[in-house]
Formats: sequence, C-alpha cells, structure tokens
Amino acid sequence: MYDVIIIGAGVSGSSAARELSRYKAKICVLEKAEDVCCGTSKANSAIVHAGYDAANGSLMAKLNVQGNQMMEDLSKELDFSFNRCGSLVVCIDEDSLPDLKALYERGVKNGVKDMQLILDREEIFKLEPNLSEKTVGVLYAPTAGIVCPFGMNIAMAENAATNGVEFRFDTEVTGLHPIAGGWEIETNNGAYQTRCVVNAAGVYSDQFHNMVSEKKIHITPRRGDYCLLDKKAGKHVKHTIFALPSKYGKGVLVSPTVHGNLLVGPTAIDIEDKEATATTRAGLDELIEKAGLNVKNLPMRQVITSFAGLRAHEDGHEFIIGEVPEAPGFVDCAAIESPGLTSAPAIGVMVAGIVKDLLQLEDNPDFNGTRKGILDPDTLTTEEYNALIQKNPAYGNIICRCEMVTEGEILDAIHRPLGAKSLDSVKRRTRAGMGRCQSGFCSPRVMEILARELGVSMLEITKSGGASKLAVGTNKDRI
Repeated sequence: MYDVIIIGAGVSGSSAARELSRYKAKICVLEKAEDVCCGTSKANSAIVHAGYDAANGSLMAKLNVQGNQMMEDLSKELDFSFNRCGSLVVCIDEDSLPDLKALYERGVKNGVKDMQLILDREEIFKLEPNLSEKTVGVLYAPTAGIVCPFGMNIAMAENAATNGVEFRFDTEVTGLHPIAGGWEIETNNGAYQTRCVVNAAGVYSDQFHNMVSEKKIHITPRRGDYCLLDKKAGKHVKHTIFALPSKYGKGVLVSPTVHGNLLVGPTAIDIEDKEATATTRAGLDELIEKAGLNVKNLPMRQVITSFAGLRAHEDGHEFIIGEVPEAPGFVDCAAIESPGLTSAPAIGVMVAGIVKDLLQLEDNPDFNGTRKGILDPDTLTTEEYNALIQKNPAYGNIICRCEMVTEGEILDAIHRPLGAKSLDSVKRRTRAGMGRCQSGFCSPRVMEILARELGVSMLEITKSGGASKLAVGTNKDRI
C-alpha cells in the first residue's frame, strides 16, 4: 500500500509530488498520458501573474501572490527558464479608468508589491512603444513574469522522481472506493491501494471529487486558442500586455516568451468535451480580431503555429484544495485554472502540508531540492563548447536547425529521470520541433534517435503516446 497516490502529473500534481517527497512516504503519481505535462499545463499563457486579478480574500489571490514570490528561487533550484519581465494592463477608454484604479486597489489588498498606475502617455510609451495609440492609462506590475511551463512542470516531476516518487504513465484512473485504512484506486493497469489520495486531475477533477462527495462540483472545460509568432516578432513588446475588461470586450494578451517568441491569446470558449483541444476557425478569427486592440502593428503574418488548451473552470471560480469532509484521506487539488501555473509552487506546499498532517509524516533527511536541467550549448563560451564536442561529439550534431538543438541534448532528454519517449516529449524538453518549420525537418531524425536509444522499431515511435504513431511501413525495403 502506498502512503499517497496523486492523480495527475500536471504542474499541480507534480508540485505536490515534489513537496511531499520532502517527507518519508511511499508516493506514486498516476497519469493517463504518456508523459508529465500533457494537459492544461502544456497549453497555457506561460504567465507568472502578479496577483491583482483574483478576488480579495480568495484562495486564488493568496496562492497567486505566494507562488509568484516563490518562482524566482524555484527556477534557480530546479533550473527552468523564468523572466520577471513585468506586465501592463492597458486601458484604451477614459470611461474605464475607474476600473483600472479598482484593479490596482484590489492588487494592493492582495499584497502585490510595487504596482504603479501610470496615466502619463509619454511615460507609458517609453515603457512600451507599441501600445495602441488609444491608450489612456496602464497598470504596471513589475513582479509579473513569464516562465517555460513545460520546463517548470518537468523540473518538478524529475526532482520528485529523484527523491523517490514513482510515476506510472499510460495509467488511467477509472474508479475509486474506500477500504480499511485508505482507498483503492481502479485503473486500466490494475488496482492500487493507498492511505491518501490527492485529486489533481485537471478538467477531470470534478469527476473524482463527485465519486466520493455529496457536495458536487462542476468543471467546464474552457478552451483558449493561441497563436505563436516567430522569433522575428519576439521583441514587439517587452512586457506581458493585458487588456482591461471594458465595453470593447475582454481582449487577449500579447506577451514575449522566455524562448524569444511572441504569444497572442487566449480566447475563452466554454465547451463540453474535456479532450477537445483542437483550434477552430471561429476561435482563431476571434483571436485575430481582438489581438490588435491594445498592441499596434502586430505582425500576425509571422504566426508559426496555433494551439488550444483547456482550463478547469469550476462554477464557483475558486481553487478547491483540502480534504473532503465525508471522505477521509481524499484531498482535492481541483478547479486549478488561471492563475494555476503561477500558484503551483504554493499549491504544492499547501497540499503537502495537508497530507503531512493527515498521515503524520516525518521529514525525509535525504531530500535533495535541486535539479540540473538539460545543458544548453548556447550558454557556453566557444572554448567550452568546443571542449564539450571533443568530449561528446553528439553535441556537435545539429538535429533541429530552427532551434539549433543537438543530438547530445536529445540523448540527455531520453536518458534522464522520466525520460522522453515520444516526439512531443522530446520537443517539450529540448525545443526540437518548436521552431519555424514546426518539426518538418527534424522529426525523422528525432524518431531515429528515439528508436535507437529505446531499442524499438521506428514504427513504434509516436508523436504523443497512445495510437499517435507516425510511420506505418517502409517503401524502400532492401531486397
């Protein structure tokens, strides 16, 4: 029997797993996909919110500010990309200036530091020259930032794994029920028993909650469509640009990414299908229409890909974290929508604290809270890079030309803890396939490396696990 089983290996589940590995416990994470970071955590705005948006006194507000404050130190401990670039909420209507001020006051009450209301146009355009000419005021929050959501999620999970947490992939939870001393969890790969369950199942967390609780919750998948622009457009803005909700609509954000691209989105479209992550023509049309309201001259012809993600929007619009009263040992980490990514470090601490108290866990003296990510040759001097290639020639073999990803980096991604097994899992760890050609050149070569290193046929290599095989046969077999 496990002490703790966490359902879901997204950023919240992985954060909880890492924090729980600080204690002496037998911990397992069950994930229905083939890798960590396959749901909401891989398709979002990648924003570290300052904390002025959530309602005063809400759990969202509290954990947002705490998570924001933890992010820089955590990024150094776990070696993932983070940039505190700051954000601007743009007001383009004089009549809406009171709403901008109200947002500022809410942020002050939430504990957000160093915010400024700026109404001087010269000062505004000095901060951000490409804002709309209609801009009459901005809320500047220097504590906001941007992060690599894949890097953050993977880093937390890898660190948890090195501290003894087990991860079971391709394992879908189909049911659960109480047993003496805990819970039995039914999956497509058999049953698991545990003293405590942590429900971090994203858009599916309501289903598991409702299996054990008389007080039902309802999560609506809220689809957000995005456009990602080429690195040539990456410096169009320096800060994350938010729209102030007004008579012009909610608008969309425009933000640089930590990797030098420009991100535009999202929409907010409520749907029923919890797996419907395809973009739609209507969604992208709405995105493009709203994109230029707050930022002028957006180079939308530089779009290299579009994608959509689902947010776990609960009817009460509040995080649900805590032990279910009528289900001892069942801990919700549910309804984690924006600002969930920002809040994740604090969510992990909160969940771990609840479980620690429930199970009376003792500290793990062997816990190691640091992790080193995949080496990026761009961080080396020419002399250091040449020495690396002499030592390991794979770092001199460029596989992805757009992002200049080497074979050495891909080998590291495959063989490190929770190593990559598919094209998408390599992409999220190394960026091979994320560039301008969107894997048109490098995917066959990555497939070859995966097949060789995993000891399987190329016919078994998938894009993202499951039935997503890319090759169905050969057309030039030797006679």
